[in-house]
Amino acid sequence: MKTREIKELNNQEILERMDAQREQLVRLKLNHAISPLDNPLQIKEVRRTIARLATELRQREFNQ
Repeated sequence: MKTREIKELNNQEILERMDAQREQLVRLKLNHAISPLDNPLQIKEVRRTIARLATELRQREFNQ
């Protein structure tokens, strides 16, 4: 998810996306522990997406 796309979301949508991404991260880590993923870089991308979402929320708190 690009930063441009994140800026278009409202706070509630960002929180929902963060929850979904966190669930996906847990699933990916579990699956990777059981058997190697085809693309382990997916874990890295999900972590970065969560960080982008959290950063946008934090910036909005300071701007209000």
